[in-house]
Amino acid sequence: MAALQYSLLLSFTLSALVSTVLAHNITDILSGFPEYSEFNKYLTQTKLADEINTRQTITVLALNNGAMSALAAKHPLSVIKNALSLLVVLDYFDPTKLHQISKGSTLSTTLYQTTGNAPGNLGFVNITDLQGGKVGFGSAAPGSKLESSYTKSVKQVPYNISILEISQPIIAPGILTAPAPTPSSVNMTALLEKAGCKTFASLLQTSGVIKMYQSAADKGLTIFAPNDEAFKAAGVPDLSKLTNAEVVSLLQYHATASYSPFGSLKTSKDPISTLASNGAGKFDLTVTSAGDSVTLHTGIGPSRVAETVLDSTPLVIFTVDNVLLPVELFGKAPSPAPAEEPVSAPSPSPIASTPAPAIVEAPSPLAASPPAPPMETPGGAPADAPFGSENSTADGNAAVHVIAPVQVTVFAAVICSILMS
Repeated sequence: MAALQYSLLLSFTLSALVSTVLAHNITDILSGFPEYSEFNKYLTQTKLADEINTRQTITVLALNNGAMSALAAKHPLSVIKNALSLLVVLDYFDPTKLHQISKGSTLSTTLYQTTGNAPGNLGFVNITDLQGGKVGFGSAAPGSKLESSYTKSVKQVPYNISILEISQPIIAPGILTAPAPTPSSVNMTALLEKAGCKTFASLLQTSGVIKMYQSAADKGLTIFAPNDEAFKAAGVPDLSKLTNAEVVSLLQYHATASYSPFGSLKTSKDPISTLASNGAGKFDLTVTSAGDSVTLHTGIGPSRVAETVLDSTPLVIFTVDNVLLPVELFGKAPSPAPAEEPVSAPSPSPIASTPAPAIVEAPSPLAASPPAPPMETPGGAPADAPFGSENSTADGNAAVHVIAPVQVTVFAAVICSILMS
């Protein structure tokens, strides 16, 4: 028993240590660097900060206040989000690794590629080690130039998060010129029907709730749309027996008056209010996440967030696997059957049949980011370029790489010796 308790305590301690090492908060990190305050502000406004914080291995290519202000002055928030998502690389690069790129050049996936808005390989960036210790960044689209360059290291937590400053945004073809739809101009019902949510779209139109959605969209709106199969599932009540007011409340329960993209949902800890919320704890939703899966809980049953139909700041539309049934409308449990009166003469008790356990399908994880497409090294990209003035920074980072695992090992050894004494 003592050995089992020791093993469990040690496992718990190591798990806590690993979680601590991997955890990061991009907003808190950048708050210590006032020269990136504008960049930090827009990461928060676009909710990219939430997405960054859910990733265990990531590199953020930061823009100083001058470069960020120049980008923000010319474009709406939805375009700024696309441009900044191209600066979030789903791999770890520190100054040392930048100068040790195989064959001098590589393509890396960014958050922009995971949005579904990047055709082809426009969501990848080209990172190339140049002559004289310089490193260039550019779009992976054929013919694109390396117009941005590495300026300096900001912060590294090996091998969790790295923040590097670059000279200017990386511009993929069309990323700044494509007109971003405004929430008021989005045809929500057409998008929902195309996504396989025709029943939900029809209910929104016949009830008039679609107008509530449209009026709320400009200030921020997140919609959880059940697919058509969800309305046919066992346990879904007959909606024709609901009053008009109850139908309206049910549909309002499927939206929240805030912009909450997938990354924000994954980091959500508190209950979230819906358009139907009319008091403390009334018509709220709770959220849990496991890996890349996010589940909504109503108090009656769970519903997995399946796909992103639209993510255009400040409007996002998701499909969900089940109809969200609020306890305020459907939470009354059936009354238990009254106990039978005892009989005077004992009689054999009938053998009770054991009901078969309900089978609950585990939620499937969301689609993973596609791998980077193969591409030859750009012509003339030199390898083995000199480090130049960055040797001291690279060496410092390399030293940190060793310290974090050693600290975990030493801490675990101390715990073991204490428990065994």
